[in-house]
Amino acid sequence: MDNGPLSDVRVIELGHVIAAPMCGALLSDFGADVVKIERPGMGDMLRVLSARTSDGVGAWWKTLARNKRLMALDWKSEDGRAVLRRLVENAHVLIENFRPGVLERAGLAPEVLHEWNPDLVIVRISGYGQTGPRASWPGFGRAGEAMSGLAHITGFADNAPMHPGFPAADSTTGLMAAYGTMMALHAVRNGSARGQVVDLAIFEPLLRLIDYHVPTRTGAGISVDRNGLQAPNSYAPAGVFRARDGKWITVSAGSAATGRRLLEAAVGKKWAEQPQFQSLDGFAKHMDEIVDRLGAFVAQHDAQKVIDIFSAHDAVAAMVYDVDDILADPQIAARGDIVGVEGDDTKVVGPVPKLDKTPGRLRWLGRSELGADTRAILQELAYDTGQIDTLIEQGTVAEPGR
Repeated sequence: MDNGPLSDVRVIELGHVIAAPMCGALLSDFGADVVKIERPGMGDMLRVLSARTSDGVGAWWKTLARNKRLMALDWKSEDGRAVLRRLVENAHVLIENFRPGVLERAGLAPEVLHEWNPDLVIVRISGYGQTGPRASWPGFGRAGEAMSGLAHITGFADNAPMHPGFPAADSTTGLMAAYGTMMALHAVRNGSARGQVVDLAIFEPLLRLIDYHVPTRTGAGISVDRNGLQAPNSYAPAGVFRARDGKWITVSAGSAATGRRLLEAAVGKKWAEQPQFQSLDGFAKHMDEIVDRLGAFVAQHDAQKVIDIFSAHDAVAAMVYDVDDILADPQIAARGDIVGVEGDDTKVVGPVPKLDKTPGRLRWLGRSELGADTRAILQELAYDTGQIDTLIEQGTVAEPGR
């Protein structure tokens, strides 16, 4: 494996679809040896959950199975459990996102896994967490987006709540799971704890990241509600406006000073310097007029001209990009944010964040062959050729073509 900052970390990924694979992918970007476990003959549903690329492989699979080694293993069988035990004994992290109770019914409760490896970090992702009255309920990303409050604050005030255009709950849970993994590994390595369970309900990362709606309600007595193209309970000017050429522009300010720069760019210095715009409270009282004037200004010009005018006033504005804009943007290109591998036309978003001395790297994209690394992984676990062939013949494990 590479000498990335996590190259000494071995991960077993028992999860499926998005949240757990996202966690594994984030760790693998920085060198972790992630062994992706799939059921023989079935594979992860993520393989077929999205559009197929030109070579027939699912686009989502290519990016979320990137840099991972693939093993097909029936870990619920007796012999499969023995293989899993060897994997656990040689691993640092196990990631799973089954409904609570699945591992326990298979005889793989955390207590058992920690008997096999006391330092193992077990990352458990589920709809509602491992505890509480709803722990056994099924839950997917959209339920998490609803329960976190995200859907409630997204959309227009006089219309239905909205979900974002990507799996926000699953993706942020994968990100938070990787963060929790690193904290738990650090605790092992500095001696403050041995192996422990990282328990994540899929609604919790969004609940934490939205952050302000709970203190706004409990501290200020104000309910945060959806407010269309403006931020809920907005005190600083912001909005999304259509330019003359049909492109959309988003503008925003985070203080009275930056708000005045927006107003100066759009309406003129005289209006921007009026007394009501010396504080955010003043902005809030005149927000409807501000939004109307910003919208009228943007509509008079082509999008790039709007961007240039705001930029000249040191005000924040940006074009709303579609994916083709993303792929053509020179800043994104200069940052190396879109990457690929030789021999494959599919491009993916590269590792984030950027480390200047031990950067992440895309080594390969998710491969189509179920169990592509099964034999090599079993050999590393000290299984001989005869034992491996027996496991394959009885269906405990699988490799390509078998």
